[in-house]
Amino acid sequence: MSKRSQVVFVCQECGYESPKWIGQCICGKWNTMVEEKAASGNSDSRRRTGAETAKAVKILDVRSGNQDRLDTGIPELNRVLGGGLVKGSLTLISGEPGIGKSTIIIQTAAKLAERYGKVLYVTGEESEEQIKIRADRVCVTQPGELYLLAETNIEAIFEVEALLKPSFLVIDSIQTMYSGEITSAPGSVSQVRVCTNELMRVGKTKGIPVFIVAHVTKSGDLAGPKIIEHLVDCVLNFTGERDQEFRILRAYKNRFGTTSEIGAFEMKEEGLVGLENLSGNFLEGMDHETEGSMATAVYEGTRPLMMEVQALTAATNIGFARRAAIGVDSGRLNMIIAVLDRKAGVSLINQDVYVNIVGGLKPEGTSTDLAVALAIYSAGKGVRGAEKTLAIGEIGLTGDLRTIQNAERIIREAARLGFKKVILPGKNADKIAEVPPGIKLAGVRNVREAITEQFGRQDR
Repeated sequence: MSKRSQVVFVCQECGYESPKWIGQCICGKWNTMVEEKAASGNSDSRRRTGAETAKAVKILDVRSGNQDRLDTGIPELNRVLGGGLVKGSLTLISGEPGIGKSTIIIQTAAKLAERYGKVLYVTGEESEEQIKIRADRVCVTQPGELYLLAETNIEAIFEVEALLKPSFLVIDSIQTMYSGEITSAPGSVSQVRVCTNELMRVGKTKGIPVFIVAHVTKSGDLAGPKIIEHLVDCVLNFTGERDQEFRILRAYKNRFGTTSEIGAFEMKEEGLVGLENLSGNFLEGMDHETEGSMATAVYEGTRPLMMEVQALTAATNIGFARRAAIGVDSGRLNMIIAVLDRKAGVSLINQDVYVNIVGGLKPEGTSTDLAVALAIYSAGKGVRGAEKTLAIGEIGLTGDLRTIQNAERIIREAARLGFKKVILPGKNADKIAEVPPGIKLAGVRNVREAITEQFGRQDR
């Protein structure tokens, strides 16, 4: 066999293989193909015979995995996972360096070892002593059933796993692992794919939940081939500002639960601590008498989440007006500014606009549109609105407010936190069967009515 036939070109983004180099991969990326040695062995010899091994079963005869979930001992992590770890599941956790991935994993490993027995923590980046130092700092107790292994060879790891028979396996990180069956370097597309496949095989056949730590790129995307995200059962991502204490854990994929749930943590000296009253923490420093500040809410999974939207406008000195946002989609921000201009008579063509969601949150959905518009109006006009008011609603291009989901639950949470008024779409207000005592609902049809409700009639 010629040397040419022993190599393939693999896309670093999606994992697509080609016998020859191509400039643009089928995924649309340019110059992502790298040369790697093809795996040895005849694929036909490893192919199953089909009729001898395959067998269909009735769905009624399949036992649900919900009864086999393992309690991680961390309520916020259980919430994101859908109620705990499923046996045989493969979970990928990613995040920026220093955000807290290794911290939450060693805490989880210690609690699982205390509850269910042997846990194997495999590290390819640190020594056992470094893991021990972290465990001394963040783990309340260190059970004797927690085992550490500094190894990068996947075959050697499986030998230790076969002898130890752990109830939970951690791989930190997948980019440092390699298989001796292929010659490419650790972290390459082929190595990451092969190691992930082997971990999935071991986890599924032996019923061991596996946690895999993965690196991220400069843009915040998961490093390595996209196929990893398709192989695993759950993809978790840690976000937050390193100069702040809050951390948000979100599931981007979850075969055993919802992806709309989030877990909230606070980074302390003793490690990550779950936050029960998340809304209260994000509204703690809110001054209701400040211009450009507005409270809003989104419904995340099974609970409403209150947050503060801040806006600032400043005269544009040179060139085009600047629009900058943290936690709000820039395209959505430009649309809201355009609606304010055309439908509410608020011209910001010569004003720089800055919008920030306090706490480093990046809420999903469009229920925060109205609060962003009211905060921008307050900052641009220099007016203060009614105190202890919360605004929710999606803004359409016509300036009308569209209904949002779970408005009644958001209103109950707002009343519990001491808000006196909620501005929301009129159709949502009409559907509220029972209004909590001490709170007023202001149903409005469009942005102009919402501005009048919050700031009174303004001379434009």
